[in-house]
Amino acid sequence: MRVAVLTEIPSTELLVVDDVELRPIQRGDVQIRVAHSGVCHSDLSVMNGTIPGDPPMVMGHEGAGVVTDVGDGVTHVEPGDHVIVAFSPPCGACAYCNERAQANLCITGLFTMLANSQFTRGGSALGSMSGCGTFAEHTIVPAIAAIKIEKDIPLDVAALVGCGVTTGVGAALNGAKVTPGSSVVVIGCGGVGIAAIQGARIAGAEVIVAIDLHEAKLDRARAFGATHTATPDDIEAVKNELTAGEGFDFAIEAIGRAATMRQAYDLIRRGGTACVVGVGPSDEYLQLNAFEQIFNEKTVVGSMYGSSDVRTDFERFLGLYRDGQLDLAGMISRRLDLSEVNDALHSLGDADVVRQIIDF
Repeated sequence: MRVAVLTEIPSTELLVVDDVELRPIQRGDVQIRVAHSGVCHSDLSVMNGTIPGDPPMVMGHEGAGVVTDVGDGVTHVEPGDHVIVAFSPPCGACAYCNERAQANLCITGLFTMLANSQFTRGGSALGSMSGCGTFAEHTIVPAIAAIKIEKDIPLDVAALVGCGVTTGVGAALNGAKVTPGSSVVVIGCGGVGIAAIQGARIAGAEVIVAIDLHEAKLDRARAFGATHTATPDDIEAVKNELTAGEGFDFAIEAIGRAATMRQAYDLIRRGGTACVVGVGPSDEYLQLNAFEQIFNEKTVVGSMYGSSDVRTDFERFLGLYRDGQLDLAGMISRRLDLSEVNDALHSLGDADVVRQIIDF
């Protein structure tokens, strides 16, 4: 089958090949025919080394498809079911999944995925990004990562929920906990930022300011719910106008740089909340001085996978889509064949990109 393989890190190119096979299905496995996969900035972050990876590996982690086979012991799905692949699923047995209600932080589920090796090429094992490998026509994942959905949901829309939508909408609703009537600023208007804007709108925020360098992205942000837009150079004036200089109630950072994380902190009012969603490099540091944190009583919170429990939040977000509150179809900016994946990755910084979908 065709797949897109990362052969080394750092790299700017994936190798698209057609000689990869699946290993035999094992107990606890779910085999999936991938229908669609999103092209996400996290794929690029693995390629450039920001997110750790171990090449050679099949890329892609944001996908949906149809179950074609299940291993012994799998009872929650069967062949023919539609599923979304969860790149960091809950194991269902640990304290994070149960007592703490923080299933997105389940280490057992994350490590189970990282240990998943479902592909072979030339008789040798081939790894995959986050154990998913959705830049492939077929994949095998642990059963906990195959989240069943209703068949009325288009699978291209469902694929977006596998990462970007859950990360962004979840950051607003679960991570930052945006409140009705509040003011929110979102830094970065790519796919995750657009989802966060929609999440803030769904939460009932009165003021939603989108910040980006690209005017085209700001135009799209308005279409998805931003009430105001600003470039980085303009944001202080916009803050002063909208909040009388006090600062916003919430800030959501969707870029992944220490400088923009600090900007999110500076843009919120005393007692406000800054929610960090973007994945930054491990050698960058967010610095706060020893006085300001006590004096301002600001909250800085990280949001891994939208602080979401995929067992319930996938269906929750799809319910918002069904009700017309969450525009997922509109987030698909371009459809492409797997052979075009490198062009898609190279265009991730362009102004017109929200989410690109690979059709298999």
